[in-house]
Amino acid sequence: MNYHFSAYMYRLQYIQRWSLMRSNMSENVAEHSYHVALLTHMLCMIGNHYFDRELNAERAVTLALFHDASEVFIGDIATPVKHDNPLLLANFREMERIAAMRLLSMTPPELQPTYKGLLNPDPIDIQEQELCKYVKAADRLDAYLKCTLEVATGNREFEVAKKQTYQKLQLLEMPEMDYFLQHIAPSFEMSLDELYHS
Repeated sequence: MNYHFSAYMYRLQYIQRWSLMRSNMSENVAEHSYHVALLTHMLCMIGNHYFDRELNAERAVTLALFHDASEVFIGDIATPVKHDNPLLLANFREMERIAAMRLLSMTPPELQPTYKGLLNPDPIDIQEQELCKYVKAADRLDAYLKCTLEVATGNREFEVAKKQTYQKLQLLEMPEMDYFLQHIAPSFEMSLDELYHS
Protein backbone atom coordinates (compact mmCIF):
# COMPACT_ATOMS: atom_id res chain seq x y z
CA MET A 1 0.00 0.00 0.00
CA ASN A 2 1.20 3.53 -0.78
CA TYR A 3 1.00 6.34 1.76
CA HIS A 4 0.54 9.81 0.28
CA PHE A 5 1.24 12.03 3.32
CA SER A 6 4.72 13.21 2.30
CA ALA A 7 3.70 13.81 -1.30
CA TYR A 8 0.89 16.05 -0.08
CA MET A 9 3.20 17.90 2.30
CA TYR A 10 5.48 18.71 -0.64
CA ARG A 11 2.47 20.29 -2.36
CA LEU A 12 2.39 23.05 0.25
CA GLN A 13 4.81 24.83 -2.08
CA TYR A 14 1.93 25.34 -4.52
CA ILE A 15 -0.34 27.07 -1.98
CA GLN A 16 0.25 30.82 -2.26
CA ARG A 17 -0.12 33.16 0.69
CA TRP A 18 -1.30 36.79 0.82
CA SER A 19 -3.73 36.23 -2.04
CA LEU A 20 -5.63 39.48 -1.41
CA MET A 21 -2.48 41.62 -1.34
CA ARG A 22 -0.26 42.91 -4.14
CA SER A 23 3.12 41.49 -3.17
CA ASN A 24 6.57 42.30 -4.49
CA MET A 25 7.71 38.85 -3.38
CA SER A 26 5.48 35.79 -3.63
CA GLU A 27 5.38 33.40 -0.70
CA ASN A 28 4.02 29.88 -0.44
CA VAL A 29 2.96 27.86 2.59
CA ALA A 30 6.07 25.64 2.51
CA GLU A 31 8.32 28.71 2.73
CA HIS A 32 6.16 30.16 5.47
CA SER A 33 6.30 26.92 7.48
CA TYR A 34 10.09 26.95 7.28
CA HIS A 35 10.22 30.57 8.42
CA VAL A 36 7.83 29.87 11.31
CA ALA A 37 10.03 26.95 12.37
CA LEU A 38 13.11 29.22 12.36
CA LEU A 39 11.31 31.91 14.36
CA THR A 40 9.85 29.39 16.80
CA HIS A 41 13.33 28.07 17.53
CA MET A 42 14.67 31.58 18.05
CA LEU A 43 11.83 32.59 20.40
CA CYS A 44 12.33 29.43 22.43
CA MET A 45 16.08 30.00 22.63
CA ILE A 46 15.55 33.61 23.72
CA GLY A 47 13.12 32.35 26.36
CA ASN A 48 15.52 29.69 27.63
CA HIS A 49 18.62 31.89 27.69
CA TYR A 50 17.26 35.26 28.77
CA PHE A 51 14.01 34.52 30.63
CA ASP A 52 14.74 31.25 32.47
CA ARG A 53 12.31 29.14 30.46
CA GLU A 54 12.73 25.41 29.95
CA LEU A 55 11.21 25.11 26.50
CA ASN A 56 11.76 22.09 24.27
CA ALA A 57 12.78 24.07 21.20
CA GLU A 58 13.23 20.98 19.03
CA ARG A 59 9.66 19.82 19.69
CA ALA A 60 8.36 23.34 19.11
CA VAL A 61 10.15 23.49 15.75
CA THR A 62 8.59 20.18 14.74
CA LEU A 63 5.13 21.50 15.64
CA ALA A 64 5.87 24.64 13.62
CA LEU A 65 6.76 22.67 10.50
CA PHE A 66 3.30 21.11 10.50
CA HIS A 67 1.24 24.05 11.78
CA ASP A 68 -0.35 24.80 8.37
CA ALA A 69 -0.33 21.27 6.94
CA SER A 70 -4.12 21.23 6.52
CA GLU A 71 -3.83 24.08 4.01
CA VAL A 72 -2.75 21.56 1.40
CA PHE A 73 -6.47 20.73 1.16
CA ILE A 74 -8.21 23.96 2.17
CA GLY A 75 -5.74 26.55 0.90
CA ASP A 76 -4.58 29.68 2.66
CA ILE A 77 -7.59 31.75 3.63
CA ALA A 78 -6.74 35.39 4.31
CA THR A 79 -6.82 36.36 7.99
CA PRO A 80 -9.34 39.21 7.55
CA VAL A 81 -11.71 36.80 5.79
CA LYS A 82 -11.63 33.92 8.29
CA HIS A 83 -11.75 36.24 11.31
CA ASP A 84 -14.62 38.30 9.89
CA ASN A 85 -17.23 36.58 12.06
CA PRO A 86 -17.27 33.79 14.69
CA LEU A 87 -19.36 31.39 12.60
CA LEU A 88 -16.99 31.64 9.65
CA LEU A 89 -14.00 31.07 11.95
CA ALA A 90 -15.66 28.06 13.62
CA ASN A 91 -16.40 26.53 10.20
CA PHE A 92 -12.82 27.13 9.11
CA ARG A 93 -11.50 25.41 12.27
CA GLU A 94 -13.72 22.42 11.51
CA MET A 95 -12.37 22.32 7.96
CA GLU A 96 -8.84 22.35 9.38
CA ARG A 97 -9.70 19.45 11.69
CA ILE A 98 -11.19 17.37 8.86
CA ALA A 99 -8.20 18.11 6.60
CA ALA A 100 -5.79 17.11 9.39
CA MET A 101 -7.60 13.81 9.89
CA ARG A 102 -7.48 13.16 6.14
CA LEU A 103 -3.73 13.79 6.14
CA LEU A 104 -3.30 11.55 9.16
CA SER A 105 -5.07 8.71 7.34
CA MET A 106 -2.37 8.93 4.66
CA THR A 107 0.44 7.93 7.01
CA PRO A 108 1.41 4.33 7.81
CA PRO A 109 -0.68 3.07 10.75
CA GLU A 110 2.38 2.62 12.97
CA LEU A 111 3.31 6.29 12.49
CA GLN A 112 -0.17 7.72 13.04
CA PRO A 113 0.24 8.28 16.81
CA THR A 114 3.30 10.44 16.08
CA TYR A 115 1.67 12.50 13.35
CA LYS A 116 -1.63 12.86 15.19
CA GLY A 117 0.22 14.92 17.78
CA LEU A 118 1.74 17.10 15.06
CA LEU A 119 -1.44 17.69 13.09
CA ASN A 120 -3.69 18.35 16.10
CA PRO A 121 -4.18 22.13 16.48
CA ASP A 122 -5.53 21.80 20.06
CA PRO A 123 -3.23 19.56 22.11
CA ILE A 124 -4.34 18.32 25.53
CA ASP A 125 -0.84 18.12 27.02
CA ILE A 126 0.01 21.31 28.97
CA GLN A 127 3.62 21.38 27.75
CA GLU A 128 2.47 21.03 24.15
CA GLN A 129 -0.03 23.86 24.69
CA GLU A 130 2.82 26.08 25.91
CA LEU A 131 4.91 25.24 22.85
CA CYS A 132 1.93 25.93 20.58
CA LYS A 133 1.79 29.46 22.01
CA TYR A 134 5.33 29.99 20.74
CA VAL A 135 4.41 28.55 17.33
CA LYS A 136 1.40 30.89 17.09
CA ALA A 137 3.57 33.83 18.15
CA ALA A 138 6.14 32.90 15.50
CA ASP A 139 3.36 32.59 12.91
CA ARG A 140 2.24 36.13 13.66
CA LEU A 141 5.85 37.33 13.76
CA ASP A 142 6.45 35.89 10.30
CA ALA A 143 3.48 37.89 9.01
CA TYR A 144 4.99 41.03 10.53
CA LEU A 145 8.38 40.32 8.94
CA LYS A 146 6.72 39.71 5.57
CA CYS A 147 5.04 43.12 5.88
CA THR A 148 8.35 44.67 6.93
CA LEU A 149 10.16 43.26 3.91
CA GLU A 150 7.42 44.40 1.54
CA VAL A 151 7.36 47.94 2.97
CA ALA A 152 11.17 48.07 2.86
CA THR A 153 10.99 47.45 -0.89
CA GLY A 154 8.56 50.34 -1.31
CA ASN A 155 5.30 48.38 -1.32
CA ARG A 156 2.76 50.60 0.47
CA GLU A 157 0.15 47.83 0.17
CA PHE A 158 1.57 46.32 3.39
CA GLU A 159 1.91 49.48 5.52
CA VAL A 160 -1.39 49.14 7.38
CA ALA A 161 -0.95 45.38 7.81
CA LYS A 162 2.52 46.00 9.26
CA LYS A 163 1.17 48.42 11.88
CA GLN A 164 -1.77 46.18 12.78
CA THR A 165 0.42 43.09 13.05
CA TYR A 166 2.96 44.91 15.20
CA GLN A 167 0.18 45.93 17.60
CA LYS A 168 -0.98 42.30 17.79
CA LEU A 169 2.57 41.21 18.61
CA GLN A 170 2.72 43.69 21.47
CA LEU A 171 -0.58 42.38 22.85
CA LEU A 172 1.04 38.96 23.30
CA GLU A 173 3.02 40.37 26.24
CA MET A 174 5.89 37.95 25.57
CA PRO A 175 9.31 39.17 26.69
CA GLU A 176 10.83 36.91 24.04
CA MET A 177 8.88 38.76 21.37
CA ASP A 178 9.90 42.14 22.78
CA TYR A 179 13.54 41.05 22.68
CA PHE A 180 13.20 39.87 19.06
CA LEU A 181 11.49 43.07 17.94
CA GLN A 182 14.12 45.23 19.59
CA HIS A 183 17.30 43.34 18.71
CA ILE A 184 16.59 41.16 15.65
CA ALA A 185 13.67 42.51 13.63
CA PRO A 186 15.37 45.82 12.62
CA SER A 187 17.80 43.84 10.44
CA PHE A 188 14.90 42.92 8.14
CA GLU A 189 14.69 46.55 7.02
CA MET A 190 18.33 46.63 5.90
CA SER A 191 19.77 45.98 2.46
CA LEU A 192 22.35 43.23 1.94
CA ASP A 193 25.16 45.81 1.83
CA GLU A 194 23.90 47.34 5.07
CA LEU A 195 23.77 43.92 6.73
CA TYR A 196 27.25 43.05 5.50
CA HIS A 197 28.92 46.30 6.60
CA SER A 198 27.21 46.84 9.94
